[in-house]
Amino acid sequence: MGLSVLTPLLLLVVFSLLQMHTIANKKSYVVYLGGHSHGQDPSLMDLDGVTNSHYGLLGSILGSNDKAKEAIFYSYTRHINGFAAILSEEEAALISKHPNVVSVFLNKGRTLHTTRSWDFLGLERDGVVPLGSIWQKARFGEDTIIGNLDTGVWPESKSFSDEGIGPIPSKWRGICQHGNKDRVHCNRKLIGARYFNKGYAFYAGTLNSSFFTARDYDGHGSHTLSTAGGNFVPGASVFSHGNGTAKGGSPKARVAAYKVCWPPIYGLQCFDADIIAAFDAAISDGVHVLSVSLGGAPAEFLEDAISIGAFHAVKHGILVVSAAGNSGPDLGTVTNVSPWMLTVGASTIDREFTSYVALGNKKHLKGASLSARGLPSQKFYPLISAADAKAANASATEALQCMPGTLDSRKVKGKILFCLRMNNERTVKGEQAALAGAVGMILANDELNGNDVLAETHLLPASHINFTDGKYAIAYINTTKNPMAYMTHPITQLGTKPAPIVAQFSSRGPNMIQQAILKPDVTAPGLDIIAAYTEADGPTNLIFDKRRIPFNSQSGTSMSCPHVSGIAGLLKTLHPDWSPTAIKSAIMTTASTNDNNMEPMLDASYLKATPFAYGAGNVQPNHAMDPGLIYDLTIYDYLNFLCAHHYNKSQINLFSDKPYACPKSFNLADFNYPSIAVPNLSADSVTITRIVTNVGSPGTYRVHVKAPAGVWVTIKPRRMKFKVIGEKKKFKVILKPKVEGKPRGYVFGELVWSDGKHHVRSPLVVKHTEN
Repeated sequence: MGLSVLTPLLLLVVFSLLQMHTIANKKSYVVYLGGHSHGQDPSLMDLDGVTNSHYGLLGSILGSNDKAKEAIFYSYTRHINGFAAILSEEEAALISKHPNVVSVFLNKGRTLHTTRSWDFLGLERDGVVPLGSIWQKARFGEDTIIGNLDTGVWPESKSFSDEGIGPIPSKWRGICQHGNKDRVHCNRKLIGARYFNKGYAFYAGTLNSSFFTARDYDGHGSHTLSTAGGNFVPGASVFSHGNGTAKGGSPKARVAAYKVCWPPIYGLQCFDADIIAAFDAAISDGVHVLSVSLGGAPAEFLEDAISIGAFHAVKHGILVVSAAGNSGPDLGTVTNVSPWMLTVGASTIDREFTSYVALGNKKHLKGASLSARGLPSQKFYPLISAADAKAANASATEALQCMPGTLDSRKVKGKILFCLRMNNERTVKGEQAALAGAVGMILANDELNGNDVLAETHLLPASHINFTDGKYAIAYINTTKNPMAYMTHPITQLGTKPAPIVAQFSSRGPNMIQQAILKPDVTAPGLDIIAAYTEADGPTNLIFDKRRIPFNSQSGTSMSCPHVSGIAGLLKTLHPDWSPTAIKSAIMTTASTNDNNMEPMLDASYLKATPFAYGAGNVQPNHAMDPGLIYDLTIYDYLNFLCAHHYNKSQINLFSDKPYACPKSFNLADFNYPSIAVPNLSADSVTITRIVTNVGSPGTYRVHVKAPAGVWVTIKPRRMKFKVIGEKKKFKVILKPKVEGKPRGYVFGELVWSDGKHHVRSPLVVKHTEN
């Protein structure tokens, strides 16, 4: 629902901006007071006395003990005397002069190593945060609030610890919802948790008490929320693999969980009524960024719960980041395609969890795994195809996929089992292999999945190999009298090349709802991502899996989405006055289309990827903090877009919550989106208008164009000079086919405005009108 009175809304916005400015001027400090006089075994009274003395000391600077209690988030009372508090630079300088104070210093972050994706994106280098990193400049996302629509949260995870986090921002209006004895406790880090289940209950029937909680029993929500905004957790790993410091993109941000997803019913977990209710609550609560790692088939903008919720969120200044979907590599599969959302595809990072398969003919095949243990002994084991180990009542095709009930344990026991990926869950295949008595499993891709191999926490020693190696292995099995194999225990390998590669599963464009809007918008790390997990279930989510681990590795656009949410949190802290569209533009126009070999990004088939796979490119957070120019949009621009998309007046009036008159002439080609897609290039030229806003230093920008094949591209003007921040300039892009009727398919190019320091890049996607 919209607000009918604008004045209170304006006052609220002004107050919020002032509040954010006040918060931004404060930092966390350690005030060191030396040692204690209470000895080695203090009483509770002694400890309370020390804490009260800290309140008194800081209160003498701030004006009252109540203000001191609000500012202090640590009181060191046992062996080290001191406290940590949120202070302005002036307050820190004053207290440093107190005669009882030894020193005052910033609460800086330190780490030994990293769980990699943020290192790969340039925010740190081997665990050290460079001075030019957006982490330093944006204070690690301090006091930005990131909400997450997902399966809830495991609040006991160290990723949601409030260590080093100051008081809850005063603008926060959310709650920590308690529904049963399984209480979810919030803190200064995890500041909100709610659950929404009425839409789900319509399909599930009467719900028992376990459904009235925001607690995460699945693991997906804890993983995505901690990826976006998890605190620093040293020593995180998955069965000792990938050991390092886990952290989110905005590690000092506040986070809130909105549980909208539940155990599957007919394969569906998250229902529209609950999703809209969660959006409504999150907007009211006061989040700055909403991360939405869920979706369905592409749907019309006003018939899609996520699209509707996101529009109202953006209307209230909240950036919504969503997952592109996992239905790739087929074209036209991308979901969450509204222009007011930032839609994220998945790509690899430069880390692999490698397990080698050695065949009896001395051939070695490279696979991926996160299995907890290796083979029982370092020797070769008999190798059998699951098709040859089928149960009497099963088909060879079903058995080869290691589907439940298709294996004969008498044939499998003590052997390494070869399974084909195809339809059922990969970890279910491992479960079936283990239940049948296999000592290990080789999981081979089918042709559709190609080179997309995933490191997963299988129940038995396993190695996931690509399609080509799978063909070799099955040929070896079928042509060898006594096939044998051995698998190495997984090792962590860093610096792999090329990376990033667009994941095979990542959904592709074009946008089937409106092809003039390119989707996905960007890609981000989404394969083998280590983050927090539930300890209510095993890492495979299988009943047979009794293991419990605090961190798990998962893959999907669900994992890439919160990477971008975390980056958006940093930008919101650094630029609190930027609109959601400005943040989105900064992330898109600074993305890269090259890999770490400085070659064009590839897909999982090692073919050159296109904007239908990666959008504007793979995110570069350090560049996004200073994009130079942005493509901005207002709510009225979005309404004009809907007018051009042929929604009628009554629909748009309802959507906008007040009467709105569509302009008499508005062309979708003039919608100020950071990417440019023209699905209807005619024999005559097509002219596109864009407006850029300067958000950087004064400078002169010149345009560089890589024209799509078979298309003439003219830019007017080719040079733009900006004198001040906020200055706007308009330019036109004129496209004309070189040969009438061509290109018949989509062709791709790019447009880059540069002043020598900034490179503001937009993909060009063009297709000729079909007769």
